[in-house]
Amino acid sequence: MKLAVYGKGGIGKSTTSCNISVALAKRGKKVLQIGCDPKHDSTFTLTGFLIPTIIDTLQEKDYHYEDVWPEDVIYKGYGGVDCVEAGGPPAGAGCGGYVVGETVKLLKELNAFDEYDVILFDVLGDVVCGGFAAPLNYADYCLIVTDNGFDALFAANRIAASVREKARTHPLRLAGLIGNRTAKRDLIEKYIEAVPMPVLEVLPLIEDIRVSRVKGKTLFEMAESDPSLNYVCDYYLSIADQILSRPEGVVPNDAPDRELFSLLSDFYLNPSQPQPTIVKEELDLMIV
Repeated sequence: MKLAVYGKGGIGKSTTSCNISVALAKRGKKVLQIGCDPKHDSTFTLTGFLIPTIIDTLQEKDYHYEDVWPEDVIYKGYGGVDCVEAGGPPAGAGCGGYVVGETVKLLKELNAFDEYDVILFDVLGDVVCGGFAAPLNYADYCLIVTDNGFDALFAANRIAASVREKARTHPLRLAGLIGNRTAKRDLIEKYIEAVPMPVLEVLPLIEDIRVSRVKGKTLFEMAESDPSLNYVCDYYLSIADQILSRPEGVVPNDAPDRELFSLLSDFYLNPSQPQPTIVKEELDLMIV
């Protein structure tokens, strides 16, 4: 099974992806997480450090694939999750899709795709261009991470449009939304009324989720020394169980941008109070 996780920058995709990967491993699956972001920090909370990227390794080997060994690019992370960082093109040049394509090509050369039960792509995805939509070409399911804000849901809508486009050529489905660190879900509810799709989980505003990123640890690793965090891990285990049940998923119909803005903007959610009507006094006398 291949999963592609998308969402607005800074929304918590990588933290969510790492914890889902561990949850899948806890369910007995052999998992490979592939970071597809120029920051190459997708797997940081799994490994505790920034692992070398595939592009860096290929450059060192002068792009001789036969000289690259699995241990050159695949690193073991927490819970037995294997980790790969694709890296990215030089700033202002190159294409993210090329980098993803080279990563998949190399992993296939190493027969890595055949060794795992689940492969999870963690992808840059504010407004999805064709290059960074490339992992959708390989995925069975897309998962979108969002919060209860307009910007994140706008990005989610563009990602939904990418899923609809890619689903024309292969059996890709949107598994659903994951709300991350959000105290409310009113905007999420409004959005899924307009664009029907499942909501896998909505994680409340838990400070330890942010802290885990700073510490370079998954919630599961933190829970080993602090059992009070086990309830947070249950959210990720729930997502893993839903994915492993192979849900039907949806091919979403994204909302047009202007309609989405009208639906979600604060002006419509919290309309200003109507101004009192000022009645002009009638003149008793008019001097001409």
